[in-house]
Amino acid sequence: MSKTDIKSMTLNELRESFNEIGLQRFRAEQVYSWLHKNGVYSFEEMTNISKDMRSMLDEKFEIYNCTIEKKLVSEYDNTVKYLFKLNDGEFIESVLMKYKYGYTICVSTQVGCKMGCAFCASTLGGYCRNLKASEILSQIHAAQRDCDIRISHIVLMGMGEPLDNYEQVMRFLELVTDDKGLNISMRHISLSTCGLVPKIYDLLDKHLQLTLSVSLHAPNDEIRNKIMPVNKRWNVNELLTACREYTKRTSRRISFEYAMISGVNDTDECAKELAAKLKGMLCHVNLIPANEVSENDFSRSTKKRVEAFASILQKRGITTTVRRSLGSDINASCGQLRRSHKAEKEG
Repeated sequence: MSKTDIKSMTLNELRESFNEIGLQRFRAEQVYSWLHKNGVYSFEEMTNISKDMRSMLDEKFEIYNCTIEKKLVSEYDNTVKYLFKLNDGEFIESVLMKYKYGYTICVSTQVGCKMGCAFCASTLGGYCRNLKASEILSQIHAAQRDCDIRISHIVLMGMGEPLDNYEQVMRFLELVTDDKGLNISMRHISLSTCGLVPKIYDLLDKHLQLTLSVSLHAPNDEIRNKIMPVNKRWNVNELLTACREYTKRTSRRISFEYAMISGVNDTDECAKELAAKLKGMLCHVNLIPANEVSENDFSRSTKKRVEAFASILQKRGITTTVRRSLGSDINASCGQLRRSHKAEKEG
């Protein structure tokens, strides 16, 4: 008989489950605290519970964890990149970054990715499966335990498309913001999508106070079709219509991610077209020097070109920032560590 994923259960679900097996209500609260506040790896770590009860829980439930397979630390800025091994032997990546306000973790939501963006390393190893809410949570627990820190901000921008794993991501958000768990503010969470338009409408109906980041990367269909297959299903105008509705309904500013790829999407004309498309929207544009991946021919735009692009947007009233590159010496963009580790094992 398969065991139940206990860390993906809400406190109410855990109370109901414990009631069914004859355990008192307060026991559910004890176990929930161990799982979510302490991030324990096993029932044996739950020291205020009897040995018999721990054995019973171990028979009925499974704790899904992330264990560190490989860890890289940047010599430049102490950014930490993790390759985590899951219970079933699959691998995912997370990146821990330190800012003035505290620690941010970029977590994965899928093993691999099926979106096929031409410039992205995550898609090269193929898609395997969705992550459970517990496995997304465990990336935070593992990093906190390893570095003996508290993480205050979360970015769902690692491997995978969060809105393609909608149900488990929504459950993760419910659990990670619970004041009886990690209690991370929804306002400190960013969710990144490449543009699954129906799911954006589902998300706006929830009125969550998270930051929605949209991986736009092009101002028109001609360019975006070439680098992002998702655009052939929901084009730029459909995506931006959904984004405008999102900002109106939630009063939350959208962040548009724009990877600057030399000779592809970084011309003055692209900047002017982008500014015109975003005019009047509650948004800002985050320009990202593209991560260079050996398997494709894309190269990042020069610093001068990025600055010129940013200047055009700013002069046309679009709030624009240029993302600071963290962990550049450890290939901190998601997908590269998993792929190289897989190649090492197969080679």
